[in-house]
Amino acid sequence: MNKHEQYIKRCIELAQNGFGTTYPNPMVGSVIVYENKIIGEGWHKKAGEPHAEVNAIRSVKDQSLLKNATIYVSLEPCSHFGKTPPCCDLIIEHKIPNVVVGTVDPNEKVAGKGIKKIIESGSNVTVGVLENECYELNKRFFTFHNKKRPYIILKWAKTQDGFLAPEKQSDEERHPVWITNPYSRQLVHKWRSEEQAILVGTQTVIDDNPKLNTRDWSGNNPLRIILDQNNRIPKDSFIFDNSTKTLVFTKSETNLSTENTTFIVIDFNQTIIPQILAVLYQNQIQSVIIEGGSKTLQAFIDQDIWDEARIFTGKTTFDKGIEAPVIQKKNTTKTYIQNDELIYVRNHD
Repeated sequence: MNKHEQYIKRCIELAQNGFGTTYPNPMVGSVIVYENKIIGEGWHKKAGEPHAEVNAIRSVKDQSLLKNATIYVSLEPCSHFGKTPPCCDLIIEHKIPNVVVGTVDPNEKVAGKGIKKIIESGSNVTVGVLENECYELNKRFFTFHNKKRPYIILKWAKTQDGFLAPEKQSDEERHPVWITNPYSRQLVHKWRSEEQAILVGTQTVIDDNPKLNTRDWSGNNPLRIILDQNNRIPKDSFIFDNSTKTLVFTKSETNLSTENTTFIVIDFNQTIIPQILAVLYQNQIQSVIIEGGSKTLQAFIDQDIWDEARIFTGKTTFDKGIEAPVIQKKNTTKTYIQNDELIYVRNHD
């Protein structure tokens, strides 16, 4: 690993401190080096707050060193006024002579303009250091801007004999039947805190009455997205408790919208997934985790509109019930959460 890669790797480590808190902005880290020594570091913590480059520059105690330093940043410095001024202007203002960038920003408001502006100011710019790793860091942000849809994570748990849920015994029973252990369930709540939205179908809400929040982890609750074509979900369900923002997709107009719950009409006679994703894109939602049930998950799989799957297999058996979705194993990695098996599947282009 050469010195540029070493410092961009550090930028990536810093950027990860902002996981789940920077939306709709990307995670970005920055390091400032003078005579082979790090003299400043920073990362972007939250949308509307200073960007990584600003925090790194501010952290340098002797500002006179900047005119002979190198600034490393995992993503191209922005060149437009948003909630904060352009970072490339600050780099130019401090006359930092060397700039090393992990990867170009896909946002059409930037997309090379920041790099161009810095080069025109007379600084030396190197682009494309650990580019794949920088892309992976912000795969949600890149997917959103390049594919005009959120990054889609499928998640489910199945039994040893391949079932997602047991046969329902009574309509009055509205609670989940756990397949995995408490540590796996806590991990799922951590995942929820890292994504902007969570989506489930009608039957999952009717059967399980889920809260779809992060009660077992410290972090933001995701936007709850519910499919309820015929408004069949009981109004005393947790998803209607107004505790967190909720979107309900339905086929007919309703006056049930409240401060935190919005009903959106789509055409269920047409393919619904592109319609849902278009609404999420318009609302700047960069990631969504799909948590079931089988019909909803399989629809995303069959239409090949997904980026990643996370599949638990517990030690439980049901003998009969609702069969788990079927997915072609592509790029997979396996781990264990105590006695639960967890497989990650990537759906690369």
